[in-house]
Formats: sequence, structure tokens, C-alpha cells
Amino acid sequence: MEKHFFRRIVGMIIIVCVIAVTARAQDEGDYRFEIGGMAGGAFYMGDVNKNTIFKGMNPAVGGVFRYTPNLRWALKTNLTWAMVSGSTEGLDNVFPNGGQASFSRSLIDVGGQMEFNFMPYSDRYVYLNAKRFAPYAFLGIGMTVAVGGQTTAALNLPIGVGVKYKLTSRLNLGCEFSVRKVFSDKLDVTNGSNAMLEDPYGITSSFLKNKDWYSFLTLSITWSFGPRCQPCNNIRNM
Repeated sequence: MEKHFFRRIVGMIIIVCVIAVTARAQDEGDYRFEIGGMAGGAFYMGDVNKNTIFKGMNPAVGGVFRYTPNLRWALKTNLTWAMVSGSTEGLDNVFPNGGQASFSRSLIDVGGQMEFNFMPYSDRYVYLNAKRFAPYAFLGIGMTVAVGGQTTAALNLPIGVGVKYKLTSRLNLGCEFSVRKVFSDKLDVTNGSNAMLEDPYGITSSFLKNKDWYSFLTLSITWSFGPRCQPCNNIRNM
């Protein structure tokens, strides 16, 4: 299933690139929707990686869809496949009774986020000070399904930042970094041999205080469509 999902996402990215290359000049305009793909890396932070970012980077690929009601705001949905892994090897901290553990598994991340562009994002509307390049921040909610051993499903809270660049009126490039707070302590528990990672120190806490996080660093390419209808020189809610 993982291989088929990976192939579909890669195929989607190739299709978007082909469409962009064959676009004609009369396609220029302002659009309400974007669809495309993203690829990059994912890493885990938790009991076996407490504070080292980018440690154990694994591949991540996905699809993305945006609705842009205006030049400042966007609503985004994503479907992402990634690998995450971790190991106690070489760590300074010592688990009770000298315990050691490691894990590696794939996950599916699906969710929605609200994005805010720090400047109006467009290759048009100079009178609105719109720019082809725009940094942005986002917050949302999603679902994580981790497979490989003991399947785990839990809500996640995504938060992150990114930059967008409008290469043409229809073609958008992006780079994004995000962290996902998982409302479960079982992301790193794949089987009975590393069950200790669910609660290695025997400290009882609520699901709000669990230690499992993962992050994405991705590059994206999206294709804009759905012309925006508007009165001449009048775009509301900018």
C-alpha cells in the first residue's frame, strides 16, 4: 500500500509540472484554488529523540489543495505519507533498568490548516502592494494514522511557517516547515519489545502532556485554477 501511495503522489507532482510547462500566456489571471504535490523529509521527536531537530530524517511525500478567498488568507488540506524512526543508541539519558529501544514505521497524515500570508500574495494588483513572494504561518488540526506493528490513530495539532513564490500566474512554488503535536503516546510503540516507550519513566500524565511529535520539511509545487470573479479594480477583504 505504501509503495502504491508513493507512486501516486509522485505521478501527481509530474502531472502538475507537465501542465505548468505547457501553460499559455492567456492563462494569466487570479484564481481561487490550488492543487499539487509536495516532497521532503520527516523526523520524530519523543522519548528516543528529546531535543535534536532533523535527526533521523526520512522521506515524506504528499498532496495539497488550497482555497484562497483573498490574497491574505488560505484554507489548505493535505494528505501526506512519511516514515519516522528513532533509537536510544548514543543517547545521554538512561531509561530505567538500562532499557534500550528503537522503532521505525510509516504514517499517514491528513488534515486542514488556515494560512495567513504576511503580505498580499499575487503576481498582479500592484496597487494593493501584492508580491510574488510571501512568507506565511499556519495552524490547523489533523489525524495521524501510524502503521507497522501496532496501528495507532490519533488527532494531531499542526503549526508551522513557510514561503510561497508565484513562478507564473498559475504555478506556485513553496517551502514549508511544520511540527505536529500528536495526542497519543504510542507513535513510537510498534510492538511489545518497545512498549516501554509509551511510559518509560512510569509517570502518569494526561494526553495533553505526551512526548510524541513529528515534523515535516517539504518543498511543494501547485497549480492554480478556478478564475476569481470580481468587479474591475475591486477585490474585497484584502
